Amino acid sequence: MASSYSTDLKLELMVTGENSGTWGDKTNTNLNLVQQAIAGYEAIDVASADVTLAMTNATLSNARNMVLSLTGTLAGTRVVNVPDGIEKTYIVADNTTRSGNTLTIKTVSGTGVTIPEGKTILVYSDGTNVNDVFFLANVVEDTSPQLGGDLDTNSHNIKIDDAHGIQDENGNEQITFQTTASAVNQIDVTNAATGNAPEVAATGGDTNIDLNLNPKGIGRVVLGAGAIQQIAEKATVSATAATGTINFDVTTQAVLYYTTNASGNWTLNIRGDGTNSMNSIMDTGESITIAHMVTNGGTAYYNSAVQVDGSGVTPEWQGGAAPSAGNTSSVDVYSYTVIKTGDATFTVFASQTQFA
Repeated sequence: MASSYSTDLKLELMVTGENSGTWGDKTNTNLNLVQQAIAGYEAIDVASADVTLAMTNATLSNARNMVLSLTGTLAGTRVVNVPDGIEKTYIVADNTTRSGNTLTIKTVSGTGVTIPEGKTILVYSDGTNVNDVFFLANVVEDTSPQLGGDLDTNSHNIKIDDAHGIQDENGNEQITFQTTASAVNQIDVTNAATGNAPEVAATGGDTNIDLNLNPKGIGRVVLGAGAIQQIAEKATVSATAATGTINFDVTTQAVLYYTTNASGNWTLNIRGDGTNSMNSIMDTGESITIAHMVTNGGTAYYNSAVQVDGSGVTPEWQGGAAPSAGNTSSVDVYSYTVIKTGDATFTVFASQTQFA
């Protein structure tokens, strides 16, 4: 019985008793044909005419190569034909100069795949037609990439160009990022476990960083969606008796409530905290309002002096005169609005109100 040839790669299929003395040569030929199908590369010039590739029995053939590099300056639309009836995968690289002409790979009787200009594609022939698998290209070259699952950055960053960002499913802007070339500060967004609040925080290289929320035009920053929209101020309730010099740290609280009866008149020193001054945390033209609540018993003590960052200031008191006494058996509430009018220069507006 004579040898036959495989359908797809046209390898010589020898039978027992045939090709005595030449089995080694024929086997080596078959191995070379398999090697060409797996790793073969050939440049195909398609500049001047369509090209039909051949798959010849037991012979190295251009249609058997794994990689086809299509070259030349196209004088018109070009087609590369692979034989009908074979099943094979190809990597096809367009290295031509197109000048607007199309380039297609197909079976002789099929319709095939149009190769994107300058791209490399993976295709397969099913014996009837050539079918596209996918483009072998950078993500930047895919104008409409889609994920089949979650995107894991694998401990790397996502870089977004200035004035670009995230769009919704309709293509509308949802988040747009603006860049600063020398940026060292950023926002951290942290999720939270049950019973805890997620956080948006200003972080970065600087020690003290503001977090700015800027509405557009005359729009407002709205917190919450209820009928009452508000910010909850931090209040410190302390079983302390007012006397001496009391440091009011505005970075710690907006309200300081002393629940033990005062034991003497006191000086209130308004500061950022033990490390930061009011001068360092405020810009000129900014104001901070705080409240100090002091409990009095049978003796009515009062706030006799006010300081900012350890330096004495004379407040503008509501009613035109500083208090000279407190109120017995009451809680006196002192309100101070501190306005920075220049470097280390402050105007303080103050009031005293009795609650009994």
